[in-house]
Amino acid sequence: MGRKGARSPWRLLWLLTQQHWGAQADPTERTPSPGLLRVPLPSTNRMSSHPEKEEKKKWKDLKLMKKLERQQAQEEEAKRQQEEEAAAEREDRGRPYTLSVALPGSILDNAQSPELRTYLAGQIARACAIFCVDEIVVFDEEGQDAKTVEGEFRGVGKKGQACVQLARILQYLECPQYLRKAFFPKHQDLQFAGLLNPLDSPHHMRQDEESEFREGVVVDRPTRPGQGSFVNCGMKKEVKIDKNLEPGLRVTVRLNQKQLPESKTYRGKVVSSQDPRTKAGLYWGYTVRLASCLSAVSPSSVPDSPGTVEGLDLASLPESPSSSPLPTEYTHTHSQAAVACGEQDPSELAPPPGAVFAEAPFQDGYDLTIGTSERGSNVASAQLPSFRHALVVFGGLQGLEAGVDADPNLEVAEPSVLFDLYVNTCPGQGSRTIRTEEAILISLAALQPGLTQAGARPSERSCQTQDSEEAAVKPEVPAHHLGQTAKTCLQK
Repeated sequence: MGRKGARSPWRLLWLLTQQHWGAQADPTERTPSPGLLRVPLPSTNRMSSHPEKEEKKKWKDLKLMKKLERQQAQEEEAKRQQEEEAAAEREDRGRPYTLSVALPGSILDNAQSPELRTYLAGQIARACAIFCVDEIVVFDEEGQDAKTVEGEFRGVGKKGQACVQLARILQYLECPQYLRKAFFPKHQDLQFAGLLNPLDSPHHMRQDEESEFREGVVVDRPTRPGQGSFVNCGMKKEVKIDKNLEPGLRVTVRLNQKQLPESKTYRGKVVSSQDPRTKAGLYWGYTVRLASCLSAVSPSSVPDSPGTVEGLDLASLPESPSSSPLPTEYTHTHSQAAVACGEQDPSELAPPPGAVFAEAPFQDGYDLTIGTSERGSNVASAQLPSFRHALVVFGGLQGLEAGVDADPNLEVAEPSVLFDLYVNTCPGQGSRTIRTEEAILISLAALQPGLTQAGARPSERSCQTQDSEEAAVKPEVPAHHLGQTAKTCLQK
């Protein structure tokens, strides 16, 4: 073949270039001449030669985005929490009143064995928890000198050991199970605590149970100044609160509704122990206090009393395994926490641990006092006035009259003058005597409807009255809804 039949090298190079760039070439583009080649230019992106730097930049951008999203979520959570608190302050859906019960500790002396004494105290605790009692006052009805330390110490007076033991068992049962180890060491009064039936109150939470409020104890864990404290609330994680509190305090914590799953701790806010009752309508247990005699239970209700009975200072008495006072770190924890969260004035803090209070824990005392006795008026005819803090007093084996007669500070002939109402909650009883643990159940069951209506807010009270009036008016049943026997009776 001649030279014309042979393909030139430029022709072959042009064909190879067309095969390589043919798929990317624009069909409308002019075909390049054989002498021009499309050679790809090197990329101007310097990062393409360093994939590690490119990945690092992407990781930084992703981390920054997550941080911004987390910050935005926290701001939204804080704003939502402020709105919820403002709404809760505007409208509280809880119970506005408190109910207190006073009874003598000598009722334990009627039990024949330590096991029965413990079980009897558990019955009283269960009865008070069922009817949502907020305070239990244990007084000594013997009325003897409270500061007598001759011989073996038996608490407040001759029968005082029963008062201290009853108060200790009541406090032990009220405390949530996961906090008892922190507040109640081994003690002779609690050696038969295994016989006690649990209260199972709303504040006795399980580990995985969800709730807005929880009880906890401040743990000794180092934190930065102003960064709050850590609280053990019986959950898998500790709760970080917004206040710096001393370790060992029992506090009520309100948990944030939204928690970060990846966080090592939960977030919460320390609140008053009354918030679950007043804001959420939850029963949050009772408090226990000791009184040296009946007149020290409610000094405001005693007319012209000749003197003031001061509480017994248990700290000044010799300690022994059988007569040690109540756990001091448990008795006043709520008061100290209330001062820390700004709810209570430090000047109004209760006396030092170990002292028995002689006054009501409320600023104006009890505005409704009720005495129970078989010599009182029928409870069905009793009209309860509106109140905020009610006190129901029970007597011992000899009745409430025996405690009034033994009190050296009372110079009254009739116990009824000490109370706003003096009622008989079980008229026509079939037994000569009603035990105190039985009287608590009977009396609170009879008084509960009246207490609920009289202690409600004015708006709620008017609604309850209207509902009761509507329920009392029974509509006339049409004749065609009656049976044949009823129709015959109506015709006659």
